[in-house]
Parts: sequence; C-alpha cells; structure tokens
Amino acid sequence: MADTTSTTPPQSAARPAPRRPTVPPWRARAAGAVAAAVALAVGEFVSSFGGHEQSLIASVGSSFIDQFAAVLKNIAVAIFGTSDKAALVIGIVVVAMVIGAALGTATVRRSWVGPAGFVAFGAFGVYAGLSDPQTNKAAVVAAAVAATGAGIATLWMLLRVAAAPHPVPSTSAARDGGVTEYPTDPAASRRAFFGWAGAAGVFAIGISAAGRAISGPSKAETARGGIKLPSVEGAGAAGTTTVPADAPMGVTGLSPYVVPNADFYRIDTALVVPQVDPASWKLKITGMVDHPYELTLDDILELPQIEVPVTLQCVSNDVGGDLVGNATWQGVPLAAILDRAGVQAGATQIASTSIDGWTCGFPTSVGLDGRTALLAIGMNGEPLPIPHGFPARLVVAGLYGYVSATKWITEIRLTTWDDFDGYWIPRGWSKDGPIKTASRIDVPRRGASLAAGPTKIAGVAWAPSRGITKVEVQVDDGPWQQARLGQVASKDTWVQWVLDWDATSGDHNIQVRATDATGETQTSSFAPPAPNGATGYDSRDVKVD
Repeated sequence: MADTTSTTPPQSAARPAPRRPTVPPWRARAAGAVAAAVALAVGEFVSSFGGHEQSLIASVGSSFIDQFAAVLKNIAVAIFGTSDKAALVIGIVVVAMVIGAALGTATVRRSWVGPAGFVAFGAFGVYAGLSDPQTNKAAVVAAAVAATGAGIATLWMLLRVAAAPHPVPSTSAARDGGVTEYPTDPAASRRAFFGWAGAAGVFAIGISAAGRAISGPSKAETARGGIKLPSVEGAGAAGTTTVPADAPMGVTGLSPYVVPNADFYRIDTALVVPQVDPASWKLKITGMVDHPYELTLDDILELPQIEVPVTLQCVSNDVGGDLVGNATWQGVPLAAILDRAGVQAGATQIASTSIDGWTCGFPTSVGLDGRTALLAIGMNGEPLPIPHGFPARLVVAGLYGYVSATKWITEIRLTTWDDFDGYWIPRGWSKDGPIKTASRIDVPRRGASLAAGPTKIAGVAWAPSRGITKVEVQVDDGPWQQARLGQVASKDTWVQWVLDWDATSGDHNIQVRATDATGETQTSSFAPPAPNGATGYDSRDVKVD
C-alpha cells in the first residue's frame, strides 16, 4: 500500500493594516492655532453684518470683564493704562490660539476632541452674545455658528495636510509584509504644510479687514458730525469764571489747564466703544419720582444749557498718575432734570445706567447740593466724543468716576441708599467715592538729568468741589516751599503750579503736597487706589550735573 502524503496549502499570513500617518506635534499645534485664528476672523466678519453693535469677540471679552473685573482692574490699568481694552482684545486672541494649539494636539490622538472644543467655544460665544445688551442677537448667533464651522474645517484640513506623505521622486518602493511604503521628502512635506497654514492665516487677516470695511462709519459718528451745540446761558456753577487762556505758566511739559479731547484719559468697562444712534436713543428718568419721563437728544438740545470746567479723576489713578484731566463740559444741570421729575422724599440715591449695562450711584444730597452736577452733551466746545459718552453722560464735581461718571447714559433712577449698589460696589470698592486732595509733579520727569542753576518744578493739584489754596514742594530734607499757583475758572478744576528752584549738583528727591480750601492738607501716608482712592505724596529722583 502506497504511502500517501496529504499536503495542506499554507494559509496566507494576515496582511498588516497600513500604518497611520503621523503628525509632528509642532504641526498639530500650529494647525490648531491657525484654525482658532480663522474661527475668530470668520466670527468677526459675520458679526459685521449686524452693524456697529458688539461683535462676538467683544461680547466674550465683556463677559470676561464682568467676571474678573474686581481682580484684574488695577493690574490692567497699572500695566496698560488707557490701552487696557486693546490689551484685553489681544489677550483674547492669544488665549484662543493657545487653546486651539492644545486642541490640535489632542485631535491627532482623538479625532473628536477638536470639533467638540470648537463647538464648546461657539456655544459660549452664543451665551455671551445673547447676554450682552449691545449685540444684534441674530448676527451673534450666525457669527458663532460660522466661526465654529470654519474652525473645525480649517483644523481638519491642516491636519490632513500635516499627515500627507510626499514621496521622493524616482525612488523605488519597498515592501513590508505586503504594505508598500515609499520614502518621503520631509522638506516637501514641511513646505506643503507651511503653504496651507500660511494661506489660512492670510485668509483670516483678509476677512477680518473685510469685516471692518463693510461696517463703515457708524450711525453715531454720522449723527455726531451733524450736531451743533446750542449757545449757553451762563457761566455755570456759582464761583465759575471764564476759563483762563492756556499759557502753561511758561513751563514746557506742564499739563495744559484744559486737556484736549484726544488726550483726555478713558477708563471704563466697555471693551468696544458703544456706538449709540441718537435717533433711537432715549434717557429715562425713573424710580422714586412723581413724574417719570423720557428725553431724546433733541429734547436735551432745546433745554437751557450751561458750560463749566470740571476736573475728573478715575479711582484707579495712582499717586502721580495720569488718569485725571480737566475739561470744559456743556449740558443741562442735573437739578433741572430731577426738578421736572419731582424727587420723592426718601429717595437718597441717584443711580444711573449705561447702554452697556454698567451702573453707578451717589447720594441724592450730593447731586443737589449746588456743586456742578451735569447731564453733559458737550466737551471742550464740541459734541461729546463717542469714547467719552456720546450722546450724553453725567459729570459730577468731586466724585470719582466709578460712582458718578456714567457715559452713554440711558437711565437716571431715584432709589434709596440701601436698595441699590453700582457695578463696582459688590466688587470690593467703597460705596462713597469723594475725590481726595491730590497733587502731581509734571516737570522735571522722573530720573531726569538737569543742569545746575535756575530750574522750574511744576505740576497740577486738584480737589474738585473744594478747590486748592496752597501747593508746597520739598527738595530732599529741606523746608516746604510754597509754589506759585496759576489761574483757575472755579474750585471744580485743577490748578497749575510752579516753583523756581536753584538746582545744585548731586542727586535730589523732590516731593509735593497740596492743601484744599477746607484747610486739609493731603496725607503723606501711602495707600493704593483700592478701595477708595490712592493717597501719598508724588515724588521723583533727579540728577543735577
């Protein structure tokens, strides 16, 4: 019997799955950052179709301000000064791109992470926009949806490009377990990624610029250009005289008596300057009054006007800081506005609201005690600049802005002292906000090198509603010397001062103090701005050769 041998065909080995293309980490991060930039740009572009109301980024920034203002206010002002809003916008963009970079890296490992992250950001944008009183609701929702879609699409596209192989030309393929592999050209791969990422970045910049171009001038800008302020009937508050001609006492570098509008400080919580169309704007007088009523800008323009200079100061101003300025304001006395409404007994607080929802309040007795308290529509002879409150704002002499200076005002409401707290009060600032007596050295500058001989030390001092009667300067440990004071229009303004000094060689320290009309001299004790204004002497070190 013949032996038979049974042979079984060998089973083919399982073919390995193609290797998953890898994405270098730096490309994943770059893809995510660029995708975030594109999302922001598309969101801003779509928002522009809603007119000059708040955009998506502005709404998110405003929400951030409301949440963290108490913690970051002094830090932002100290670091960036009046550029704090621009710094916040830049910060939002940078943070978004950093988060986008993290999403890009995570998406390489789990493909759902990036889309989920962009959807989450879109949802937060919708929430912030719908909560913002200044947005066009339809535009902000459309912007969020478009931004989310653009971000996801850009991220996927760039990650595919980042992973795509670029075979080396004229190279034979190698086989590995049935899988054909081709040598790749790393340089070509990098060039392709940079090209697509660069194109996406250019698209983001271009569409952002297009959005701004589409917006054009706002209705507020157009309307303001056509307003002619009415003539004034009187000089203003008791004791007010003509504003002195501004020859700053012959000292170069001394602050002018009246600060030009373009140079006047701006501190507020509005991330983007509100553009208020006066055609639809109304000021409501409500609360504990006998006759609530409303005023349009045309109504206000027809009321008797006064013009008066008043120095305003931000409570965040440090000793020697520049968040203070003097301007000539035109408008209607607040007392006349309230007399028409009929203030009821027990109404102990005048509260006010801005179009962006910001609020403040001060005692009714302060607003009606005869000091300058004005519903202002003009500044330095022209309609209020838009950044300073157009079409109308409050100006109250002697009070820090955080309790009185409501810009873009929409409501004045009479209430009780205990029933209402303004925006900054729950955030840790004092409810009363009288401006402290203060002085500042303008000349010489800090760290200046001076020539020996006759030198002028000069600056400004202020105590609005009280006035300044004396300014004294001390050099090193010498005696306090009384400075020469300039002319003022009223006790509501700052005063320029100058001291003639025979400078001697060496290093010197200069400091200044002021005394107000009540006889109170500013304290030398240092205190930071929070919670009710900084105190201490302004000083500087100089070197005399």
